[in-house]
Amino acid sequence: MAPPSLDAGSPEYIEIGSTRVPVRVGELWTAKQRAGHNLHEISYRACFKPQLPAYYISRHSQPGETVYDPFMGRGTTVLEAALQGRVPWGNDASPLSAILTAPRLDPPRQTEVEERLSSLSLDSPTRSNDELLTFYHPDTLREILNLREYLLRREATGALDSVDAWIRMVAVNRLTGHSAGFFSVYSLPPNQAASVASQRRINDRLRQVPPRRPVKPLLLRKSKALLSAITPEERARLRSVSGSVRLLTGDAAGTSPLPSGSVRLVVTSPPFLNIVDYAKDNWLRNWFCGIDPRSVHLTQAGTVAEWEAKMTEVFRELARLLAPGGAIAFEVGEVRNGQVRLEESVVRSADRAGLLPIEVFVNAQHFTKTAHCWGITNGSRGTNTNRVVLLSREGLAPTPTSRSA
Repeated sequence: MAPPSLDAGSPEYIEIGSTRVPVRVGELWTAKQRAGHNLHEISYRACFKPQLPAYYISRHSQPGETVYDPFMGRGTTVLEAALQGRVPWGNDASPLSAILTAPRLDPPRQTEVEERLSSLSLDSPTRSNDELLTFYHPDTLREILNLREYLLRREATGALDSVDAWIRMVAVNRLTGHSAGFFSVYSLPPNQAASVASQRRINDRLRQVPPRRPVKPLLLRKSKALLSAITPEERARLRSVSGSVRLLTGDAAGTSPLPSGSVRLVVTSPPFLNIVDYAKDNWLRNWFCGIDPRSVHLTQAGTVAEWEAKMTEVFRELARLLAPGGAIAFEVGEVRNGQVRLEESVVRSADRAGLLPIEVFVNAQHFTKTAHCWGITNGSRGTNTNRVVLLSREGLAPTPTSRSA
C-alpha cells in the first residue's frame, strides 16, 4: 500500500507556552484511500487507520530501521512497519495486544488453518456458562468453550504454535458483532463488547434470540479475508524482519528491555484521558484468552494534568530509546467535544522530557462530526480530525524528504 502524497500548503503557527509550533492541515487519506492491507482488518476500539503510520514510516525511516509503538493496541503501526520492511517493536499494557498483533507478523497459509481446524473436535460436552447464552446459541457456545479450552491448554503446556495463535486471534475478533459473520446474535460492534445486562436489553428490544452460528466456517471465512491479499514479496518481507520483532507487555514509561538509542521512529496514539474504557470493552476477549483484567494496569487519566504527567514519563522513556535523528509521531484526537486540545498537552509534556516539537499536523476528514482545527472549519459539514505532533531530540525539517522502500 503506497501512502498518499501530501501537499498541505504553507503552515500556520500557534503559541504553546513559549514555544511557537508550525501547524499544517491536510488529508492523509481520502474516501478512496481508506482501505489498508487486509491484514489490518482486525477490530479494536479507538485504533487509527494504517495510512497514518504509513505516511510517517515512509518519510522518517528506511528499510531495516526500527519503528516502535509504545501503545500498540491492535498493532497497526507494528504491522505496517513490518510490511514496509522496517523492524517492528511494540508495547502495550494489555497482553491482548500481543495476542492480536503477533500472529499477523507471521501469518500461516490458509491450508494450514484449514488442516488445524479440521483436526479439532469442538463437540465435546462442556460446563456451560449460562450468562453467555445471552450472546450465543447453545451449540455455538459449546464450540466456543471447546476451542477456548484447547487454546488455553496448548498455551499452558508450551505447545501453542503460530497456527494456534492465528486461530485464537481470529476467534477473538469473531466473538461478538452485528452481522452473520460473528459467533453472536446481533450486538454492539466487535471492538466494544456489550455487558450481559446490556445484551439482554438489546435482545428484548429487537425480539431476537441467538442463532446457530458454526464456529469453524466463520473462522475460515475471516481467515481467508485476512490472508487473501498477501503477496509472495510481502511474505518475504515479513520473514526478513521476523527475527527482530519485539513485543512487550507493560508500562510504556518503563521498557528497560529495549536498548537506548535503538529506535528510528515512534508512531503511536495513547489513551485519550479516560474517554475509552478498554477493560470494559474487552471483557469478553479477555475471558476467551484467559486474561485476568485485574492484572492489567491501563492508563486512565481523569484530568488533563494527570494525563500530562503520565505522558511526560512516557516521553522521557521515548527520548532514551530514540536514535540520533529519530522522530516521534504522537497522534491525539478530539476530546470532550473539542474543548480539550491534547496536542497542546503533548507539546508541554514533550518539552519537560527534553523533546522538540517540529510541527502539528491536523488530518482533517470531510466526513462526519463538527470540530474546529485552529480556526479552520469545514462549513456546515464539519470535520473529523486527528492531530499528530511530530517531535525529535535534535530538530527536523518541517517536511522531511520521503525515504520509501
